[in-house]
Amino acid sequence: MSIVNTGPFTTRPEIEGTFGVVTSTHWLATAVGMGILERGGNAFDAAVATAFTLQVVEPHLNGPGGDVPIILHDVRRGKTEVICGQGPAPSGATIAKYRAMGLDMMPGTGLLIACVPGTFESWMLILRDYGTMRLRDVLEAAITYADEGYPVVERVTATIDTVRELFTQHWPTSAEIYLANGQPPQPGDIFTNKTMAATYRRILKEAESGGGNREAEIERARKAWSHGFVAEAIGRFCAETKWMDTSGEPHGGMLTADDMARWTPGIEAPQTYDYGRYTVCKGGVWSQGPVMLQQLALLKGFALDGLDPAGPDFIHLQVEAAKLAYADREKFYGDPNFVDVPIETLLSDAYNDERRKLIGEQASLDQRPGSVEGFGSVLKLRRLEEFGMTAAGAGEPTVGKLSGEAPISRQGAMRGDTVHFDIVDRDGNIVSATPSGGWLHSSPVIPELGFPLGTRGQMFWLEDGHPGALAPNKRPRTTLSPTLALRDGEPYLAWGSPGGDQQDQWTTQFFLRHVHAGMNLQESIDAPAWHSEHFPISFWPRTARPGVLVVEGRVPQATIKELERRGHEVEVGPDWSEGRLTAASKLGKRRRAAANPRGMQGYAAGR
Repeated sequence: MSIVNTGPFTTRPEIEGTFGVVTSTHWLATAVGMGILERGGNAFDAAVATAFTLQVVEPHLNGPGGDVPIILHDVRRGKTEVICGQGPAPSGATIAKYRAMGLDMMPGTGLLIACVPGTFESWMLILRDYGTMRLRDVLEAAITYADEGYPVVERVTATIDTVRELFTQHWPTSAEIYLANGQPPQPGDIFTNKTMAATYRRILKEAESGGGNREAEIERARKAWSHGFVAEAIGRFCAETKWMDTSGEPHGGMLTADDMARWTPGIEAPQTYDYGRYTVCKGGVWSQGPVMLQQLALLKGFALDGLDPAGPDFIHLQVEAAKLAYADREKFYGDPNFVDVPIETLLSDAYNDERRKLIGEQASLDQRPGSVEGFGSVLKLRRLEEFGMTAAGAGEPTVGKLSGEAPISRQGAMRGDTVHFDIVDRDGNIVSATPSGGWLHSSPVIPELGFPLGTRGQMFWLEDGHPGALAPNKRPRTTLSPTLALRDGEPYLAWGSPGGDQQDQWTTQFFLRHVHAGMNLQESIDAPAWHSEHFPISFWPRTARPGVLVVEGRVPQATIKELERRGHEVEVGPDWSEGRLTAASKLGKRRRAAANPRGMQGYAAGR
């Protein structure tokens, strides 16, 4: 029997049902989230359980010490909101202190770049204000996996193996957990982190000790984290010991228990842009989210309907728009509590009508930020060659890439990554979240807690006057960037991807394929993808590769040749190597979801 393919190739079906859908970057987290929906929880309950499970089963991609932006639509409240789970710099962190240590750049690893962990407080806010379940209901699966074990995926092994020498020589607390008998766990091994399980068990015990309703439990859990034993352990760890980082010297941290106690996540309206019948919602300028919106503002001046989504015109236009939007990110974005960012101008028709004129037939090889009088800073460019590095050391793409390429290590400097999930429940509540940071290789494990701190502070600049300059209690401009879109005024689609600076390239490509090429969610994910490395990365050592365009090997050879003719420096990667997108949608009673086959970890479920 022959099989006739009547449409774009997909690796798996688009999931469809009427009850609810969950899609994430790891099948176990997807199953846990779906289980919560089956037990009567809503999308917000499922999100919390999914997030805690991802901390356990993908410790090389996220952890309790990291951060998370969340975008959601709550049917009961009738509005879309953003939860900023990006913790700020410590209150004692100043440019002068770092300069006095002989630093001209924030390190890429270690304690000096730890910000207030934003994940736990953010998920407690979601559970308390939007959810329906008790703390035990959403924590049990993660605790069980941490205590009794889960099967190790290949990239966990690859990541630990890459930093083995760092762990054994400089970070013994990490070696104790991740290098039993001097060896990393092997793919398929059942791996446990009993110390982390004990941390969450203690939080749960303290939460349940005083009785009362679920809100009272959640408040006691928050107290245990931000005002209790967790904050105290973090403060002691940062103050009492110096640890090696990418500067080549050991340093302690500046984060204190008081910093933990003073911070709570913020709730705000999303930054939006209307694109045809869609209203696309992103985080604010404390994230890179608006660069997707500006790409749309630039691209709406071109006729994309009918273009081949793997053809040279489609790719060239998206890449050139991305170069302009990311250049503006570098020049203007920062924590709006500290700097004025002219985002209304950056997304305006007048501004982008002028910027669009810069997109021509040939690829740009220059950094070309716009000009808004009284705003922004000088864009600085560092090249990889200055650090004796190659592309393998740049940015925050997937650990080891999908080609099996090993990430480089310079006192632990290596590729990090992220996780993502999207959930839609029966009532139409939607959650999209991109947890990240606190990677096992980012910082030494805190022995009493079983997890390391995050390193988002490496995104700060040590330059006075820069919108992204370090300052006490200031948020670093994160790359984390979940997305939610309305269609004809109704909440419709949630999607996102790990991948640092690439996130808002891959999410834009996905959206354009869905809107202009009519692809469904799975087709839009499976289609050949690409990313530009033209602009400075957000991570140590903040380098750029002007003109470089990395494409999957599945991009047609004729497209590659034409892109090269237009001046792009094309590098061809493995066939399935770009992005780890997931997506979920609702349309009337229909609930749909899709997940990325790349890396063989992401799965969607629903009924």
